[in-house]
Order: sequence, then C-alpha cells, then structure tokens
Amino acid sequence: MNDPAASWREEKQSAWLYRVVAECEHGTPRAALFNELAQAAEAQAAIWQTVITQNGGTLPRAFHPGARARAVAWLVRRFTPRAMRSVLAAMKIRGMVLYSHATPHPMPLHREDIGKRHQSSVAGNALRAGVFGVNDGLVSNAALIYGVAGAAQEPTFIMLTGVAGLLAGAFSMASGEYVSVRAQREMFEFQIGLERDELEQYPDEEAAELALIYAAKGMAPAEARQFADTLMQDPQRALDTLAREELGLDPGELASPWVAAFASFSAFTTGAALPLAPFLFGTGSPLPVSIALTALGLFAVGASMSLFTGRRALFSGLRMLAIGGTAGLATYGIGAWLGVTLS
Repeated sequence: MNDPAASWREEKQSAWLYRVVAECEHGTPRAALFNELAQAAEAQAAIWQTVITQNGGTLPRAFHPGARARAVAWLVRRFTPRAMRSVLAAMKIRGMVLYSHATPHPMPLHREDIGKRHQSSVAGNALRAGVFGVNDGLVSNAALIYGVAGAAQEPTFIMLTGVAGLLAGAFSMASGEYVSVRAQREMFEFQIGLERDELEQYPDEEAAELALIYAAKGMAPAEARQFADTLMQDPQRALDTLAREELGLDPGELASPWVAAFASFSAFTTGAALPLAPFLFGTGSPLPVSIALTALGLFAVGASMSLFTGRRALFSGLRMLAIGGTAGLATYGIGAWLGVTLS
C-alpha cells in the first residue's frame, strides 16, 4: 500500500513542476494544458491530505520542493521543456507526448512556425552525453591508475600513467565524436544537395509532394496546396521544410563536429582528472585521497543519472559507486598480482 504522506508529496511536486512547465510555455496552448494538470495534481494531493488527516497524521503547512525537483526546474527553464522531456517524464510528469516527433502535432499557421518543434532537442542529448562522458573518464582512468598502483607504489609512475590515460582517452573520445558527427553531417549535406537540385528543377512537383504530406497530416487538401505554394516563395525555407518533412532530416539535430569533439574531450577529461588530481598536486597520501575523490565523483555521476532514469538519486549514486568501486578493486587486485608475479 502506498504511503499517504509520500503520495501527497509526489502529487504536490508534480503540481509544482507542471506550473514550471506552464510558465515556460506562457503564451502557447500548452500552458493551459499544464496548468490544468497542475490543478488535477493538487486535487489528488488534497485527497491524500484527507486520508492522512483521517488517520491522525499531520503534514507541513507548506510544500517545499526538494533539491532534485529544483534541479529539474532549473534545467527546464534553461533548456526548455521540449529538450528536457525525458527528464520530466522520469519525474512522472504527463503531457510529454506533446513534444514527441513521432506523434501528430498541430500544423504551423505561418512560415515562421516551420521547424519550431524541432528546436532545442539537442540540449537534452548534450546533457545526457556530458554525464556519461564524465562517467567514462572517471571509471576508465580510475581503473587504470589503481591497476598500476597495485603493481607499483611509486607516485611519479602512477601520475605519468594517469596523465597518459587521460590524454589517450580524451583524444580518442574526441576524435571518435568528430568523425561520427562529420560523417553524419556529410550524409545530410549530400541528401540536402539532391533535394536542392530537385527544388530548382521541379518546383511544382516538390510543392505538390509537400502539399500531400501536409494533407496526410490532417490539413484540408486545398489549404495544404495553398500553404505549400506560399512556402515555395522562400526557397531556403522551402528547402528546410522539405528536408524535415520529406527526408526526415533536421539540421538542428546536427552539432558542429568541432563542438562535439571539444565537448566529448572536456567531459572525459573532467571525469579522468578526479582520480589523478592528488598525484598531480603531490598530497601527502595521494592514493587514499584519490580513492575518496573517485568515490565522491562516482556517487555524484550516479545521482545525476537519476534525472534520466527516474530512480532515486541515493539509489543511483550508490549503484554507480558499487560498479565503479568493483572495477577499481578488480584492477588494483590484478595489478598487485602482476606486480608480485613479474617481480
């Protein structure tokens, strides 16, 4: 059976987050929907409050959102609800289907509206990639450092190994990300080039295809054709729309290869630097300090992942700590065994 107090807090938290989303959607039809959802959550909270009162329990006079809810609210305000839809869904916020590309969506009323539903989707992916990039650097370099520490206790040798691991991993991640994004962009540029040629040579046929697409999505055929003809008056806007609607390509989804490479390099370096820092700065007992920093970093990364999984931050942090700790202990043990065997 659900804990009434916990259910009350969850409904109050949902209502608070719905209002945050409605605030970000101010001036759009979605704002009214999320305000209605907030009212529904408040009504559910009132029901749980009655249950608690009938059972002789007490509740705080006012609801105060926790750190996790405040963090999600900050991300939503910073990156927009669309970009953070997976994080909001993990917080049990309904209505995220409005931001899904796979579901029907309102037709644009003006040419300027074309493509707006695709904007800001990169931010959520970048945030997730950043968290996992930090995790990769942290676990891989910690395992390398502790493996060497198990075989040789010389701090200078461990430091050099850690620096080499950091640089090798960071450059490997950056180059892989650059090649991946560059290849994706080149494929896009090739396909969009073909579409540009067709638009120049067969504008009437392309307008007819675009009208059919909009008609299939629910627009009246005559209105769809009129809209497509109006759109064709701006060749660049027409090309962008054809790429999205006919080819399924979204220019906004493609980051710059250099930006992607730098972001990957930075995320990996941030994580890899944690277990290495005590050896670089020459603390009295670098290995215990390194282990403590690594443990703290693993817990923080795991807690951050809870934003995307919906798990409790404490559970996610402890799970990541257990996984990373197991990897560190395993490599330290293997290093110690090899050190004895080869000596």
